[in-house]
Amino acid sequence: MAALSLEQRVAALEKELAGLKSPRRNGRAKDWRRTVGIFTDNPGMQELFAEAMKLREADRSKARRRQQKKRSAKS
Repeated sequence: MAALSLEQRVAALEKELAGLKSPRRNGRAKDWRRTVGIFTDNPGMQELFAEAMKLREADRSKARRRQQKKRSAKS
């Protein structure tokens, strides 16, 4: 395979970059904001969020207990 000139390499990169920056098929670029709120009324997701909050609160309680033990050990 012959080595490409600098101009050819830059042209290929510019073409690829233009393809990456162009809008998608429907004229809108994919964006994370399109998905915000799609699970708001989904009962399965509500259950998942509730379980996640229980886990987070358990972690917070555990961290608080550790912090209290450290404080009482220093006193």
